Amino acid sequence: MAQTSRAPRTWKCSGLRWTVGGPELKWDGGRGSPLPRGKRVAFEVAEGGGRTCVGARGHPCPVRAAVPERSTGARCEECARLDRAHSVAADTIADDPRPYHVYLAWFGPGLLKVGITAEERGSARLLEQGAVCFSWLGLGPLMAARRSEELLRAALRVPDRIPYGEKRAVRSALPGSAAERAAELADLHGRALALREWPESLHREPYRPVDHVEAFGLKDLPAPAGEVSGLTAGGVVSGEVLAAAGPDLHLATARGVVVLDTRLMTGWELIPAGGETVELTVPVREFRREAPGVQEGLF
Repeated sequence: MAQTSRAPRTWKCSGLRWTVGGPELKWDGGRGSPLPRGKRVAFEVAEGGGRTCVGARGHPCPVRAAVPERSTGARCEECARLDRAHSVAADTIADDPRPYHVYLAWFGPGLLKVGITAEERGSARLLEQGAVCFSWLGLGPLMAARRSEELLRAALRVPDRIPYGEKRAVRSALPGSAAERAAELADLHGRALALREWPESLHREPYRPVDHVEAFGLKDLPAPAGEVSGLTAGGVVSGEVLAAAGPDLHLATARGVVVLDTRLMTGWELIPAGGETVELTVPVREFRREAPGVQEGLF
């Protein structure tokens, strides 16, 4: 009787997580794959399937709805609504008794933001966002932390969100020293604490910058040639990890350095990619390189 080949086991990624030991890709079922610099990442999207909703708050999507290939959320409209229905980030709860840190984060020249995170989470939120450096600003009840966010937005025009595209664009051209990288952060921290409308119940935190360049592997990082714009059935991703920042992996591939937002991996069935060839057969959006000395417009 002829032998039949066994189909390879498929894996479902639940995202990149930052642990004490560094970044890990997490898989449904709890297993993790550490991502040290120099590690080869190689996987193929299983043929014949599509990307399905990952569900909400630990529960699977009841209809296994299809989601777009380029979506970083990997949730259908209903599951996305349920996921944000009890979310501090979405400002839908006000009765959380835990203390919250207010932080200032710097992602590159001119890219600063204010945010809040539960004290018990430590700096995990800053690693998840890809903050190059940060400092705590205050600590106190949730609503006082929220008021301080609003204060900084109104009085100092500090945003609470920075698009990932802007973060990626500057990672390979950061100032060389930690002091240079923290200069804008130090100035903003001083101006924030000087505001007279500071909430009384929020304890002011001293300026103590934390730098993540070493943790992310950003020193001497080559400029990326492009970024993965989405996965496709049968597509292959293969490359060597040069850096990891937030959800992004900077991979050395045959097409140059390419950024993979690991949130694009969720919702797909993945299998190991065989062979030693460093190849990339998923769609990649190439970054524009402007020729020196070429003026694109009058001004």
